[in-house]
Amino acid sequence: MRERDPRIVLGLHRSRYERRILTSALELGVDAIDTSFNYHGFSAHTALAAAGRGLLPRFRLSTKVGFFPADGQAEHSLDPDRLREAVEQSNRDLGRAPDLVFLHNPERSLTGSSAAVQDSLGTACAAVERAAAEGLCGGWGISSWDPRPLPGLVDGTLPRPDAVMVRAGLLAGIDALEASEALAARWDLKPAHLWGMSPFGGSATQPLWGKLDPRVFIQEPHDGLSAVQATFRAAYWLPLVGRIAVGTDSPSHLGKLVDALRYEANADNLCTYRRLLREQRDPQPL
Repeated sequence: MRERDPRIVLGLHRSRYERRILTSALELGVDAIDTSFNYHGFSAHTALAAAGRGLLPRFRLSTKVGFFPADGQAEHSLDPDRLREAVEQSNRDLGRAPDLVFLHNPERSLTGSSAAVQDSLGTACAAVERAAAEGLCGGWGISSWDPRPLPGLVDGTLPRPDAVMVRAGLLAGIDALEASEALAARWDLKPAHLWGMSPFGGSATQPLWGKLDPRVFIQEPHDGLSAVQATFRAAYWLPLVGRIAVGTDSPSHLGKLVDALRYEANADNLCTYRRLLREQRDPQPL
């Protein structure tokens, strides 16, 4: 049994919800898991409760609300009553209150005038904040796949979340990185309260990781560090986050990610990489 390390959260987006990955996570010191109301065909919570029977009290558990079943598909809504109902159902299905509930991709429903958009976001945030205050969850946050619309909406009138989750890593893109940092700054959130997700851009096995050597972003010596491990470790600095939610059904893969945490970043090379991303986005006229 390894010592607990809060920097990794086991993400269950594409998980098969098997008990062995939960027991292996605990053995590796990973005692945080992240899921969502809409994962696994809207059955993620009941599947997790079944697979983790007797284990869930040992985990810090985060989930998300914002997507709802509709005619066999999923629709997004920031309606405060629907959000509240989803949090209540999450409690029932999990058999416990989540430690954290994220408002899931609020940007999906932010349309209309700026005043109406800000009001919609504020009302949704207040609904989840109220659920936390009433004990339906330990805290609340925002999980955003595309945070670009959000920083301009945040002022002193919106509730302050306990955490924000954003895309992280070499493939996140400069617009997402800068928007994530601006959003964190608006709420004065420290890196410990900023979470990363999708550190491999969707897949740790895509051909890119066999062509790119991400070890250039890690301080030497890094003998024995694989490209996948280096990619994962670099994601903690793109943007600067305190923890990353990463999905896997393989205990071996999870163990390698845990091992990668002992390495540190090459700050100069990461700064150069960000500069190159900006130059590609904003080329100077000839």
